[in-house]
Amino acid sequence: MGEHALFEIEATITERGQTTVPAAVRKMLAVRKRGRVVFRGMPDGTVVIASKEEAEPHTDPVISQFLGFLERDMMERKDAAICPVPKTYLDDLRELSDVEIDLDAPLTGDDE
Repeated sequence: MGEHALFEIEATITERGQTTVPAAVRKMLAVRKRGRVVFRGMPDGTVVIASKEEAEPHTDPVISQFLGFLERDMMERKDAAICPVPKTYLDDLRELSDVEIDLDAPLTGDDE
């Protein structure tokens, strides 16, 4: 590889082909118990061990931006408190739930 090692630690391979990752290596990789590592074989025959990046949960960029907008807006406008929707508003919405709508019908005032 042409580079000098930062340290060298000896470890034993068990009969089952297992070894313990030494504490100094775990610390350097920032790997905790139940953490995952990956072994990479290099062209020169050496093997590199690295911490395995855990896949980040999928986040929707639109929702993330919207939530960020809401957070900034709430911080900037502390006087505009979030409050529940008034019961009368909900009652009005419930009354509209039985209204049938023809989405193909022309809008009132449309001249075709």
